[in-house]
Amino acid sequence: MSGGRRWRVPTGVALAVSLVAAGLLLAYPPGSDEPAPASRTSLAQAWPGAARAEIPGNLPDGPVYQPLIFLDARTSAGTAPSPDGTGLRLVLRGADGTPRELRRRPLESHPEFATMAVSGTDLVWTESAGDGPTEVWAATTSGTEVRRLTRDTGNAVFFGSQWDVVIADGRAWWAAAADDPEVTEIRSVPLAGGAVTVRREPGTWALTTWPWLTDGSGDQTGTTRLRSLASPEEVRVASSGTELATCGPAWCRVLVLTSEGLARIDAMRPDGTGRRRIADGTAGAAVPDVAVLDRFEILSEADPNSALTGTEGLLVHDLRDGRTVDVSAAAEAAYARNGVLWWSTGDQDSLVWHTLDLRTV
Repeated sequence: MSGGRRWRVPTGVALAVSLVAAGLLLAYPPGSDEPAPASRTSLAQAWPGAARAEIPGNLPDGPVYQPLIFLDARTSAGTAPSPDGTGLRLVLRGADGTPRELRRRPLESHPEFATMAVSGTDLVWTESAGDGPTEVWAATTSGTEVRRLTRDTGNAVFFGSQWDVVIADGRAWWAAAADDPEVTEIRSVPLAGGAVTVRREPGTWALTTWPWLTDGSGDQTGTTRLRSLASPEEVRVASSGTELATCGPAWCRVLVLTSEGLARIDAMRPDGTGRRRIADGTAGAAVPDVAVLDRFEILSEADPNSALTGTEGLLVHDLRDGRTVDVSAAAEAAYARNGVLWWSTGDQDSLVWHTLDLRTV
């Protein structure tokens, strides 16, 4: 698929598989004899009134379009090459498909628009080119007031999460590696522009649902702690050394393995309560973030032809209702930000982006 990212196994699943390959035998925790959820239904049956859309994979002027975020089921922001092939554009794509260019960088500079966040009418993103620093930019969701907020981003660290950049308290926030490997810098800049504030937090942290930090985003330990930026509160995650947990403040996704591979996926509260089995060993995490909107766990499911086709089934497990919804039988890529799930089908000549606004189910 030209101009887009292929389906990628999220970090947690990849790490779990590597643990098994290294010969670590993982045992089942209590409750492992519980069957996987039997309640599965189609998207049309589960949420008939949900806002959905099918969007052509190419812009009206030709190039393949890669969404970075959806404001609703039809309105998005993302990237596409210029028609003449000389630049990479960041555009707002309206509900009618019309693009409005926000930024353009020469392709020869190897540009990247890495991550994007939205809150109210504020749209914030990061961009870089070549060996230059990562920059933080902002605009309104209508495409006006495009401005650079700062180039003082430090050694910014992104994990492919919707929380890589967070908009809160009138500021844009991100995490950066410090000179001391035992410290994380939590940096922020006012949305109106100004000096960057740096807060040094002992430990290795990533941003998650505001105002929380989570550890273990890039290593083989998984999440062990959550820490609040607004208070001294810190939560220890109640998991054993025989499983890999990825947590936000509301829910954890727990990968349970045996010597033969992934056995099942559980969900639980960070304190260990409310634990339940949500999928068996044929499923995987389709996106890095846990429990979108504190309710929806986005899963993938391989079939015998997945290695050949590059596609997998796309599922949504509803933690509130305890049922699993079949979203797509053959998705090539899947993403979730701002409460909207989107996925692609087809190839370069027939690419289609499908959306489901989970805020409307």
